[in-house]
Amino acid sequence: MTAGRLFRAQDRTATSWRNGGGVTREVAAGPAGAGLDDFAWRVSLADVAAGGPFSSFPGVDRVITVVEGPGMELTVDGTAHTVDEPYAPFPFSGDAVTECRLLGGPLVDFNVMTRRATTTARVRTEREAFSVAPEEGTETLVIVLAGTATAKAVDASPATTTDANGDATAPTTSTDASPAGAADTTAPATAANGTAGTALGRYDAVLLSGGETGAFRVDGVAAVVTLTPAGT
Repeated sequence: MTAGRLFRAQDRTATSWRNGGGVTREVAAGPAGAGLDDFAWRVSLADVAAGGPFSSFPGVDRVITVVEGPGMELTVDGTAHTVDEPYAPFPFSGDAVTECRLLGGPLVDFNVMTRRATTTARVRTEREAFSVAPEEGTETLVIVLAGTATAKAVDASPATTTDANGDATAPTTSTDASPAGAADTTAPATAANGTAGTALGRYDAVLLSGGETGAFRVDGVAAVVTLTPAGT
């Protein structure tokens, strides 16, 4: 694809937690090169081997999604929440005192953190063809959580509608099963250069900024993270 930044899973480095309960692999952060003390937003994957307290992140909002494993119970400021449904985002405050208890063994979770004063995030999952077209000043990260996907850069057109969150969905026409050779009317928008697109494996990600448009065909589950400046 000719738009967006590609982040391959194989290029990530695992960082061990201070309490020894797991490791984290950063997918992307903004601004580029930001650390834990100065990010506006940060997206990562964590291998959780044992329960225990979560680190405190004052002024940060968090969204956590179970990707692999039986799930966990999160106790957030004294209230217990069962987080065991795969690919179901769970939002909570990084200011809260949070304890994690694993429900049956190790797991992998997908984490989105945003600095409340600068950025907000909306996390959703997709299992079919879709397009994204972030508005100026916003960014959208697409990551494959299960299976594979294909990504294409496309030109924005009147046929693509955009909602208030900057998420665009290419129009499709539903059809029943068709004989071999019949036209596929559920395909995403075609890339301007007519190429087949970029193959994405599990945990590969693409980050698109305002003015860029990408079409994705998912064979599995993808998370779509819409990152918007606070107050907009």
